[in-house]
Amino acid sequence: MPRNPGITDEAIIKMYKSGMPFKEMVSRIGISDRAIRNVMYKHGIKMNREQSSGQPRKHKINENYFKEWSHEMAWVLGLFITDGCVNKAHSSVSLTQKNEAILRQVANYMNADYILSKKYKTRTTATLIINSKEIKNDLVKLGVLPNKSLSVQFPSVPDEFLPSFIRGVVDGDGWVQKKGYVMNITTGSFDFAEGLLFVFQTWNLRSEITEEMTQAGNPVFRVWVKGKSNLPRLADIIYNNEIEYYESYKENYLRIHSRTHKQIIKE
Repeated sequence: MPRNPGITDEAIIKMYKSGMPFKEMVSRIGISDRAIRNVMYKHGIKMNREQSSGQPRKHKINENYFKEWSHEMAWVLGLFITDGCVNKAHSSVSLTQKNEAILRQVANYMNADYILSKKYKTRTTATLIINSKEIKNDLVKLGVLPNKSLSVQFPSVPDEFLPSFIRGVVDGDGWVQKKGYVMNITTGSFDFAEGLLFVFQTWNLRSEITEEMTQAGNPVFRVWVKGKSNLPRLADIIYNNEIEYYESYKENYLRIHSRTHKQIIKE
C-alpha cells in the first residue's frame, strides 16, 4: 500500500507524537498500521500502547512539560509544590485553586485538556486533573511527592527562574494582609521554609520564620516578609510580566504601598 503523496517519515512521526490514533493516521497516510509501526521502530520512537492499539489518548497533555526549565514551567511547579497532589495509586496529578483562571492558565501552558474534578460541584474550590504517568514521574523527581506536606524539599531552581517559581508558591499558598504590611507562606516542611527564607534574604527582604503547633501535634512554619516597603519590592520581583496576566488580589495587596500603585489609583 503506497503512501499518500508528500507524506514523509518526519510527518508520520509528528502525527504520532501529537496523539493521533492509528485509525486516523492510516486514512491520512495511506499505509497500514503495521507500516506505521515500522516507521516508529526504524527511528527509535517509543510506542504508546494505547495509541499503537488504535485507541486514542483519553486526554491531551504535553508529556515533556517539566523536562525543561522556563518561567512558565517554574510558575506551574510553584503551584504544584504548594497546592498540587500526586496520586500514589494512579498515574495522575491534580491542582486545586480558588482562582479558576489560574487552573485554566496552567492547562493552557501544559497543552492539557481542561478537566475539572467530577466532585467540582460539591467543592468550594476547583481541581484540575491531569492523567499522565510521565508528568507524575517528572513532578516526583522535582520533589512533588505523595503526602508531601510535611517533607517537601525546596527544589533546585535555576536563579533565572526563581522569581517565577516563588510567584507560583505565593499564588498557591501565600497570604497577604489587606493593609499591605505583611505576607506569609505556610508549610509543614521546615526544609522548604528554610529554602524560602534563604531566597527572601538573598533578595534583601525583611523576612523570618515562625513556628506553631497544630491540634494534631504537627509543626507548622510560616515564612514572613514584613514592611510596607518590602512587599512592593517582592511584587516587583515576582510579578515581572514573565507569566500571562490574570487578576490577582494578592499582587494588589502587595502593591498597596507602592508609589506606582498609588499613582494609578489617583489617575
